[in-house]
Amino acid sequence: MTTPARPLDALRIKFGDKVQENISLAPYTSARIGGLADILITANSADELAEIMAVIWEQGLPYIILGGGSNVLVSDKGVRGVVVLNRAKEVEFYNGDQPKVRAESGVIFSNLANRCASKGLSGLEWAATIPGTVGGAVIGNAGAFGSDMSDNLIAAEVLTKTDRTQWLVEKMDYGYRTSALKRNAEKAIVLSAELRLKNATKDSVSVKIEQFSERRKATQPPGASMGSMFKNPDGDHAGRLIEAAGLKGTRIGNAEISPLHGNFFVNHGETKASDMRALIELVQKKVADKFGVKLELEVELIGEWNV
Repeated sequence: MTTPARPLDALRIKFGDKVQENISLAPYTSARIGGLADILITANSADELAEIMAVIWEQGLPYIILGGGSNVLVSDKGVRGVVVLNRAKEVEFYNGDQPKVRAESGVIFSNLANRCASKGLSGLEWAATIPGTVGGAVIGNAGAFGSDMSDNLIAAEVLTKTDRTQWLVEKMDYGYRTSALKRNAEKAIVLSAELRLKNATKDSVSVKIEQFSERRKATQPPGASMGSMFKNPDGDHAGRLIEAAGLKGTRIGNAEISPLHGNFFVNHGETKASDMRALIELVQKKVADKFGVKLELEVELIGEWNV
């Protein structure tokens, strides 16, 4: 057997035309911002995601996994290596006295919450306004309206370089917007998650989702953004601190700190990632100078950045 001349050739041999070069990542992010990926490949199932990762790890290729594209800011210079677009979307429901759902990691979380509602299954109403994927929610312990992933997760199927196994929720060691997976230096991929549900009625679940949606619309801006930019510091809210620092409505280029909610930065069109980064640094400096609080990013910076 002939050894591939380049590590990238191994991906091409295995996946053919699914391997694309020099693809803009902006359409794949909720902020609609970002430069080119050297390589983009789409995984349409958990098994295919595992196959792609096996080749990437074997060849030692740099990579990132991109799900719904929320909570990320991709640099103008783009991403070197491979971007794996996670579109693994199989969903299985299990009925009974203790209903549950198994969803692959590329499933959009808000869509899953609404599917549960259509079946009269309760428990994920809080997730109906979460823009990201199930996999991202598992890793980041996504939450809203007083609930988070730790309340629902039973177990996740996790892939590492050495095995593919189930992690019970206790192993996740969840904290505020973090988990053992997020903190661990060893790279691990969430393939699917099994979530706890409750029997209810379609009407009761739908009403609760509508209430949460109306609350979200009243407090968060429309348009292209990354979601909450900063984590809430202990005992306070990032949005309140940003507003108190007089920064709501501040704009650099086409990037703006929302006048509606200070913790949301909006892309008004053709925005550069560098302008968003400049707003981030401005906010961190002003809030630190005025209140002595160092705001920590909830959004992940991806790609090549000048530091």
